[in-house]
Order: sequence, then structure tokens, then C-alpha cells
Amino acid sequence: MKYIWERKNWPDFKYDEAALLEPLGRLRVLQGKLLGRVASLDIKLETQAQAAVLVEEAVRTAEIEGHKFNRDAVRSSVAVRLGLPRGIGAQNRDIDGLVDVLLDAVRFHDKPLAMERLNGWHAALFPTGYSGLKKIATGRLRGHEPMQIVSGPLGKEKVHFEALPKDRLDQEMRLFLKWWNSSSPNMDGILRAAAAHLRFLTIHPYEDGNGRLARALTDMALAQDEKLGVRFYSVSAEIMRRKEEYYEVLEDTQRCRVELTEWFLWFIKCVTSAIEHSQDVIAGVFMRVDFWNQHAQTELNQRQKKVINRMLEAGQGNFIGGLTTRKYVSIAKASRATAFREISDMLDKKILRQLRGKGRSVHYDLVWPKIDV
Repeated sequence: MKYIWERKNWPDFKYDEAALLEPLGRLRVLQGKLLGRVASLDIKLETQAQAAVLVEEAVRTAEIEGHKFNRDAVRSSVAVRLGLPRGIGAQNRDIDGLVDVLLDAVRFHDKPLAMERLNGWHAALFPTGYSGLKKIATGRLRGHEPMQIVSGPLGKEKVHFEALPKDRLDQEMRLFLKWWNSSSPNMDGILRAAAAHLRFLTIHPYEDGNGRLARALTDMALAQDEKLGVRFYSVSAEIMRRKEEYYEVLEDTQRCRVELTEWFLWFIKCVTSAIEHSQDVIAGVFMRVDFWNQHAQTELNQRQKKVINRMLEAGQGNFIGGLTTRKYVSIAKASRATAFREISDMLDKKILRQLRGKGRSVHYDLVWPKIDV
């Protein structure tokens, strides 16, 4: 026996509960603090936070599998679906499909999971029926044999994992769905998300896109655990940061290890770090709140507010090149003279500060408030 699915007791996972208690407890404390912090957000700010996390999740879950999505296009797709201003990204069917899957998994986390739903997600990931230049079977289980995860140049490939044979797919997916729809009350939600992620990837039911679907199911399981239809941290972003060790622990686990303590410990560490990194996203949202609270009595026109909001949405240090008169003209749809006058007004009111440079190279940044998240 070489792989985990070949064992007679698959998928009866064993693990050392005592070894998980402390890290799981730390994670639950962090999780509670984050959810308590975002509970104070109004609907508008909650939507902005959701959008920021969803953009990061979509970009990173695709990137893990080598797909580079344009962030502006992802942001535009997310904005349309959340009722926010569209932005500048061009429409992309692959991106739209992925965003739809991620939203469906989280918004409707309390709906039963069935093959029809999974097949719909898979078809949405490949709207043209192609993965790159290769035509694949979409919306139905794979017919390929064997299904292997390989790396290395042609002729020198290294096989990291081979999924179970296609004649077992129907039965394995029936068992997986039965477990998914009945396990929530009987298993810790974090461990259930980890088990679902591993089990789905081990079955590897589709010709392509299994990783993205496994991560969507992870988000769905975490949403069920938190009883929230919104995500405030991105597990995929953290997996991308830890990509090498992710594949190492996954390969080690899938190679005939039914004792899953190490996999659960790694997953707990991953989610913990994802929540810690989410502070940057949430901080950005609260930065906007604190900024406008600080300037609640400052007299500004709609053009000035529009430019400020654009800079706030980009985040501190992310408004590439700073604000220039030319950018102000473009964003505010104002004349150059008006832009110069309104920028000067915001300098006087300590809303903007001038960065280094003279003449045409003069650029500005917001005077960002200091916040405690």
C-alpha cells in the first residue's frame, strides 16, 4: 500500500486530541477577537471588508495552482456581485466563475451539499470547457486513469500522489457528501474543515480544479463553524504564503498516513496565521472609519471626498506613485486648475501631505490616522 486511500480503514481518521488542545484553543481565542471586532461594522463597512477578503481569496486560490489573475479584474468582479462601484477591471469569465463559486460556498453555507452543486461549481471554473489549451470534462467526474500529481521536466517527472481509481469515484463521493452533511454537530469545526480539505483532494474527483474546489469547501466549512455568510480572513492567502510546506505536509499525509495529528496541527497553524494576517485587511476598513471620524467636521466637496475614498480603498502605501494633479483630474473629472486648488485646500486642512519632488513630479499622500485593531 502506497497511498492513504488504499488502507482498509480509509477514511477513518485518527488523531491525538490532547496534542491539538492548546493550539486549537489559541486559534479559538484569536477567532473570537476578530469576529468581535468586525461585529461593530455597519453593513457598508462589512461589505467593504468582505470584498477585500474575497479579492484576496480569489487571487490567491488561483495563484496556488499557477493561474495569475489580474487583481483589478477580480476586484471589479467582486464589486459587481456585492453591489459596490465596479472599478476599472475588464470582465473575465474565468474570474467571474471563481468568484461565484466562492460566494455561493460561503453565502449559502447552510444549504446541503450535493453532487449537482459541486458539478455546477466545477463548470463555473471552466466556462469555456478548457483548462489553458486543454479541453477537459466539466461539471462531471473525471474519466482519466491514472490521475497523478506530478512535478519536474518531461521524462523526469516525480509522482507526488496518485488519486484513487475512477471506478471508485461515485461511491467515494456519495460517502463524502453523506459525511459532510452529517458531521457538523459531531466534530470540531476547524478540524472538520481540515478533514474535508484533505479528503476531497485525496479523492480528486475532477479532471482539473480540485484544489480550488477543496479550498472553497474549506471556506464553506469554516463559515458553517462560525455561522456567518461572510469571510473575514483568507485561508488560501496563507496557504500561498506557506505553499512549499503545504505540499510537503499534504504529500506526507496522503502517503499512507491515516493518523492525522500532523496535518491537523499544520492546518490549525495555517488558519491562525490567516486570522493574524487578516488584521491588515480589517485595519484598512477601520482606517477608513477612523479617518472620516477624525475629519467629520472638515468641509470637503464631493470631488475631494471621491479622491480621498479612492486612496483609502487602496490602503496605506498602496496608492501607487502617490496622488498627483494628473491623477486628481482623472479621478475627480475636474480641470487642472480645480485639481490644484482642491489639493492645496486639503494640504492646508492637514488631510494631505506633500511627498518629495518638485514640478510635475510633485505627489501627495493622505495623513493616515493611527489606529489600534
